Order: sequence, then C-alpha cells, then structure tokens
Amino acid sequence: MATEEIKNAAAGQGPQQGFVYLPLIAGWLIPGAGHFLLRKWGRGALLAASILGMFAMGVAMQGKIYSSAHDILDILGLVGDLGNGLLYIVSRVLGLGADQVQVTVGDYGTRFIVVAGLLNVIAAVDAHNLRTGRKA
Repeated sequence: MATEEIKNAAAGQGPQQGFVYLPLIAGWLIPGAGHFLLRKWGRGALLAASILGMFAMGVAMQGKIYSSAHDILDILGLVGDLGNGLLYIVSRVLGLGADQVQVTVGDYGTRFIVVAGLLNVIAAVDAHNLRTGRKA
C-alpha cells in the first residue's frame, strides 16, 4: 500500500493540491471553462458550444430571461437562468430577454435559455468531480 502511494506520488497522480472549487466556479461563470482548466479540451469545447448555442437560440427566439419571481414556476425559471453565470448577467445588463413573451416561438426560446443554464450547472459539477477525482 505504501509503495503504491509512493509510485502514484512519483508519477504525479497523488492527491490534488490547490483550490478544488476553481473548476466548479469557472465552469459556472463561463460555459466549458472548468473543463478547459482541467485540460479536457474536447469535452469543454462541446459543452461550451452546446450551452452557448442553446442560449443564443433562446435569445434569438425572443425568449424570456427571468429577473424576478412571483410564483413557483417563475422561481424555477429564475434558478435555471442563474445557472448560465455570466451569460445571465450580461444579458440582463444589455436588456435582452423580453419581459413578456410576445410570440409563440418565444416560449420555446425561454425553455432553451433555462435548459442551457441547467446544463451549465451539470457541466460545472462534472468539472468539479473530475478535479476531485470522483470521476475519471
């Protein structure tokens, strides 16, 4: 057992030192950034393209970006939107996302934006699990 730990330490596979929450926070703020920090280039690129694409399509369809919550469904939508990290903050600053959905397609756009946020949260947690060694 001790010789196995020495071999792992010599190979650079020992317990990871440093701030283990950095990929989680970076991945939440910027889609795919947590995986890029861990040098998982392919996975990070696919996640970034998927999340950014879904968010952009949702905004292009005039989807609603929640800014406040009045009932339980609005709370769930706001939580999903907050999962987008900096995309949510930038879109609120720029005034994107209609307060009221004016077209039928806008309802689908709203769902695209919420699902992009939820996927971003899942991706950030995946990056954290890779960093801590819970996942290979």
